[in-house]
Amino acid sequence: MLRSVFLLAMSCFSLPVSNVFSDDHVLQRKAPTELGLKTERLNRIDRVVADGLRRENMPGCVVLVGYKGNIVFEKAYGFRQLKPTKVPMTLDTVFDIASLTKPISTATSLMTLVEEGRVDVDTLVSQYVPEFTSHGKDKITIKQLLTHQAGLIPDNSLNDYKEGRTEAFKKINDLTLRAEPGEKFIYSDVGFILLGGIIEKLTGKDQNQYTRERLFEPLGMSETGYLPSDALKQRAAVTQERNGKWMQGEVHDPRAYEMNGIAGHAGLFSTAQDLARFAQMIINGGKLDDAQVLKPETVELMSQSIEVSNGIRSLGWDKQTGYSSNKGDLLSDKAIGHGGFTGTAMWIDPEQKLFVIFLSNRVHPDGKGSVNALAGRIATLAAASLP
Repeated sequence: MLRSVFLLAMSCFSLPVSNVFSDDHVLQRKAPTELGLKTERLNRIDRVVADGLRRENMPGCVVLVGYKGNIVFEKAYGFRQLKPTKVPMTLDTVFDIASLTKPISTATSLMTLVEEGRVDVDTLVSQYVPEFTSHGKDKITIKQLLTHQAGLIPDNSLNDYKEGRTEAFKKINDLTLRAEPGEKFIYSDVGFILLGGIIEKLTGKDQNQYTRERLFEPLGMSETGYLPSDALKQRAAVTQERNGKWMQGEVHDPRAYEMNGIAGHAGLFSTAQDLARFAQMIINGGKLDDAQVLKPETVELMSQSIEVSNGIRSLGWDKQTGYSSNKGDLLSDKAIGHGGFTGTAMWIDPEQKLFVIFLSNRVHPDGKGSVNALAGRIATLAAASLP
């Protein structure tokens, strides 16, 4: 059976390139040898993924590598659904990218507001949310939320979200601190839910509308956003069951689900091709084709290294912490990246003009998959292939 899984995965490679890269909204595809890359090292990704499929780390995945503005490796492996029936993984599979929402949607949206002078990352959160002052939270800055140094709990009770968005934010405003602001790195979904609320308050738009208009549409990321359409749901990777129904195109994170699928910490859906466009925009200093969604200095600010208690972060992104096992060993100090609970990871290295995208639904069907180490091995091989 496992051999048949891998053979089916390999069959996905034969999808015609012209069917996938058929319009002006994707990066050009080039053979690795045209750019001097070591093809034998890139091809080892096949073995790494085959090992992951054999170990049942995930039912399937899509791997995409970009270098110097070109797609040099893109393959689909395994299945995007095992239950109730098997469906092969395809290059255009739509993924619930989970916590990749944090940097791609929330942090990047915040940076557009910084650029416009509507947000200062060193300003107290209470300036934007006056109710957020109890129990010492009046000392927390926007930067501390973005770098998980606010001292907030990782997740508050799911019951706090059962009465709707307004009540959920009230419950966050009433939370006590786990640590003094700025003292300790504590990865917190709560902080990014709050940041999403700030974006909504300042723009008058929810994150679905704001990111679509300000980021994704200008970048040609037509298959990225919250609340995917029925057409996108049909080719979404299935995650787990909720209330006896398989989640397909429905957000996996329970708090984002209770917030109607739109939140600062999770809820975004995307494809490998769309994420490639975002990654190349970062490498280009905020520009892709004719769209300049951020200034170069804003991208530099977002990417700067910030020391935290257990490593290095940047504004919304990981750089080198205990969460960086999906980074691999050969990316430069300029690299920024992030992972997602559902089995996703993306790393962007402006210095080497390289990005690596790994998308899986490792939680399907039973939540037991594990892919961070595997994604790290792939990133290492991608960097090792450079001239």
